[in-house]
Amino acid sequence: MPALARLNYETVRTSLPFVPEVHPAHEVVDYFSGQLFAKAEFWLAEDEAGEALGYIAFRPDFVEHLFVRPTSQGQGLGVALLDMAKHGASELSLWTFQQNLRARRFYEKHGFFVVVETDGLDNEERLPDVLYRWRRGELEPGV
Repeated sequence: MPALARLNYETVRTSLPFVPEVHPAHEVVDYFSGQLFAKAEFWLAEDEAGEALGYIAFRPDFVEHLFVRPTSQGQGLGVALLDMAKHGASELSLWTFQQNLRARRFYEKHGFFVVVETDGLDNEERLPDVLYRWRRGELEPGV
């Protein structure tokens, strides 16, 4: 869990500079080891040396996290991880920040649609966010 927490922390700091740091790195590790690990299934993408390149944490109907190391993005890891969550699901939801345009394009490309956009007052970062949903059987763009 500490390796995944570091990957998460470093990816957010690098790829999402608009996100305020609401928790220091050691609190992120505690959250992963305690709360997130207890409620979510994890799948990991690693390189040949066993270094974490990306991960997904999800429940049967909700994606908690999907992060890919910035240097490994665009290589299909995010798609493979998302497919793991979709495999046994009839429906998946997830939140992302409205400002995270790369994530939004990725999810929309893979069949997710906007359910609601909010002002962000209910999230820790206080940033406008968007709830996405995917349903099995609905055609994805380009399919």
